[in-house]
Amino acid sequence: MAVGIFDSGLGGLTVLDAVEKRLPDVPFVYFGDNAHAPYGVRDADDVYDLTTRAVSRLWDAGCDLVILACNTASAAALRRMQENWVPRDKRVLGVFVPLIEALTERQWGDNSPPREVAVKHVALFATPATVSSRAFQRELAFRAIGVDVEAQACGGVVDAIEEGDMILAEALVRSHVDALKRKMPNPEAAILGCTHYPLMQNAFQEALGPDVQVYSQANLVAESLADYLTRHPAMLGSGREAAFLTTGDPKRVSSRATQFLRREIIFSAA
Repeated sequence: MAVGIFDSGLGGLTVLDAVEKRLPDVPFVYFGDNAHAPYGVRDADDVYDLTTRAVSRLWDAGCDLVILACNTASAAALRRMQENWVPRDKRVLGVFVPLIEALTERQWGDNSPPREVAVKHVALFATPATVSSRAFQRELAFRAIGVDVEAQACGGVVDAIEEGDMILAEALVRSHVDALKRKMPNPEAAILGCTHYPLMQNAFQEALGPDVQVYSQANLVAESLADYLTRHPAMLGSGREAAFLTTGDPKRVSSRATQFLRREIIFSAA
């Protein structure tokens, strides 16, 4: 029954926490590629190679369905994987589509033509690799027209969070929001396009102001996954045991993850 959750580091734990609460009977196998984090400064081929290696490991763990909780992997590798690499009996899903469906107020699985939506000015905060891929804008264009997206590459934020330096992370958030506002003074909505960023949601909201609706991914992905498994129950894999796997130092990653989720998390070597 296991479902795989992949992230380049610890950010995907925000998604894991939400999906565990939404689907308490499903065992999840979390894979953090901490030895190679962050992905946001890598080129697309490098991200593709690392992501396919990680997904293969999750398939070996009995996860026929894998969620790329890493936005950079979703942006730089997912489409190529789905077109050329994923076998017919497996599925790999990303985190952009649930977010865009919420932003555009479309039902899960609504594949009707793109249409005008209420929100016209959207700020996207993401890693440099996600911003350069323009994957968010491409996916948005499938569902909405007339939306102006201003993207801000948030260098350094993931590194600060992974190191547990929240003071630096907050300072970087304020700096990146200021830079975005110089390009788009009055965004109506803001997308936190990295699964690390929900940990800084209050800092983003404070810097953006109360009139900007901030969209975070974890709960949206959880709801989308629940809907997907209702429609595709056969995609629950053969694995029965929840697990935490890392390419990094298990002891160090376990300590950081325990701080993240405020409950004991024990990682094993991948």
